[in-house]
Amino acid sequence: MSTQKKPIDNPNKKRLRRTMMFLNAQKPGLVKDPFIYKPDSIMLDLEDAVAENQKDAARFSLYHALKTIDYHGCETVVRINGLDSPYWKEDIRCAVAGGCDSIRIPKTESAEDVKLVEAEIIRAEREFNRKEGSVLIMAALESALGIMRALDICQASDRLFGIALSGGDYTKDLQTHITGTGIELMGARQQMIIAARAAGVQCFDTVYTDLNDMEGFKKDVETIHLMGFDGKSIINPRQINVVHEIFTPTEKDIIFAEKVVKEIDDKKAKGIGVFTVDGKMIDIAFYDGAKRTIALAKASGVYKGDL
Repeated sequence: MSTQKKPIDNPNKKRLRRTMMFLNAQKPGLVKDPFIYKPDSIMLDLEDAVAENQKDAARFSLYHALKTIDYHGCETVVRINGLDSPYWKEDIRCAVAGGCDSIRIPKTESAEDVKLVEAEIIRAEREFNRKEGSVLIMAALESALGIMRALDICQASDRLFGIALSGGDYTKDLQTHITGTGIELMGARQQMIIAARAAGVQCFDTVYTDLNDMEGFKKDVETIHLMGFDGKSIINPRQINVVHEIFTPTEKDIIFAEKVVKEIDDKKAKGIGVFTVDGKMIDIAFYDGAKRTIALAKASGVYKGDL
């Protein structure tokens, strides 16, 4: 049961997140203007990207970046250090004080991990006079145990907007390695999608690290799009347009979705339950999917219709 007593009022929970770009929070050249590449979110990293003896310096850089840089509506997510480290509580205080939108928990393995982080966020919101519920949570699943507990993690807090796969650590735990084929990730990906959809939260795929293989990257993105993911973590601006193109509904998809919504609205009023649209059998079960397509098109800035 969450420490949050009532559902939070935060419109950012359902925002569009096709790309979440990792940036070393300690590098001013990286964090000063990533919004120019138009990722949906930026991931300011205090964990793996920062050396052990540079944690304080990275936190100092993060705070001042959040306080002074206008990210032009780009969501700011801070990846804190692991809960088994001595750094994570101060990471949260710094990120919340700076004004971050969300906290990413690394190596999440239980609902209790999420609740621990939530409690610290609540304390920081009160300490720094931020509205309670203004800082969201996402959880990275990086182990076999985390994957097996995906549904519990998804349901641990009303602040949690999504889960993300960390493929490198997960495959090590699975005693295999990243092959580029996606075979070694398929079970985790499927289980995470099922858990996220059951809990009503978003789901994000792991990074693709071979920047020289853009064709392989595109195939990987097409695969996770078909599986139902909401987006993908990325490490380079070159990857943004590929992901956005694949995750943005096509004109054909939008036109069909409009027809489905309008026809269902019309037929429902007339008491007709089953009918055809462009030769395809349609019933009320198609309604939510069509509405989601239109919502994604609106959020992506490509919708020109009147629904």
